Amino acid sequence: MENIPQHRKLYEILRKHIENGVYGEGDLLPSENELSATHSITRPTVRQALDTLVKEGLIVKKQGKGSIVRKTPRNIGILSISGTASAIGVRYLKTDILQKPIVKSWPSDFAFELSELEQEAGCIYMERLRYVDNEPVFYDVNHLPNLFLPRITQRSFENKSLFDILRKNYQIEIVGGEQQLKAIKPGEKIGQLLKLKPGQPVLYMERKLTTNKENFNIYSTIYFNSEKHAIFGNF
Repeated sequence: MENIPQHRKLYEILRKHIENGVYGEGDLLPSENELSATHSITRPTVRQALDTLVKEGLIVKKQGKGSIVRKTPRNIGILSISGTASAIGVRYLKTDILQKPIVKSWPSDFAFELSELEQEAGCIYMERLRYVDNEPVFYDVNHLPNLFLPRITQRSFENKSLFDILRKNYQIEIVGGEQQLKAIKPGEKIGQLLKLKPGQPVLYMERKLTTNKENFNIYSTIYFNSEKHAIFGNF
């Protein structure tokens, strides 16, 4: 983390402590003065780190009290640019990798228009089944351009956040996106993976997330079992 700005270093530390339960729901983070003294950085730098945590929904700031760790939501933030692991909390989320990352060509019937560079580079393909409280909630298929990601296929994604890996190891951050949603009748594979009841529909999403890297977008197809969970999030 030598070349990472000071506010990002503090953000990563606080985020890790929140996800690991060092600071629980409703707990106060150390004050800006305490964080400034502990990490030998200025208060404006501390505020930058805290503002990022606020944007990701991990803390709320209350006048006269300080920074409070946000209650883990019942809803699921797969519409949020902060990612599902942040919205749910890694303590509540489990991920099975059904297809480890592999390099392949883009599908001929791909849902989104690709840039020329993305098309030429090929894609990194991965499938995941994700659980909340040990129940399968959604199955996602990810396509990433084979750009800026050295040795990505050698990394382990089991029970890990894709967004975290991209941010920490490749300095790739999500900045926005677009998505299409509709309810569909699932096929046999999706029904079995998500343990759907006969006739139960599934929420189908096609999503394109833009990043701070030109010509690098993250494309996901998601099948979501919304029987017990709602979804939320802002772009």
